[in-house]
Amino acid sequence: MTTETTPAQPANSFRIAINLDHAEPRIDNVLLNALRDQNENDTLKAMSRTLLKNLFAEKRILIKGQRAKSSSSLAKGTTYVDILGY
Repeated sequence: MTTETTPAQPANSFRIAINLDHAEPRIDNVLLNALRDQNENDTLKAMSRTLLKNLFAEKRILIKGQRAKSSSSLAKGTTYVDILGY
C-alpha cells in the first residue's frame, strides 16, 4: 500500500492544485484556466498566454519538482504545479 504525499513547495513560488476527472494531453491550457479561476494571486489570475509561454520557456513551471513543458500531459487526479517567482 502506497501513501501519496504532497511534494514540498519550492521557496518563492505559487502552488496551484489541478484536480482532473480525466487525463489531459497538454498542461498549458489547463493551467491557464486554473490560474484564471483562482483568487489567491491577482498577477497570475490576469496572466496572458504569452506570459505563460515565457514561464515555460524560462523553466519556471514545475510538476512534482520537475521542469514542465507546455506540452506535458496531466494525469487524472490531483497534480501540484509550482510557478517559481510568484
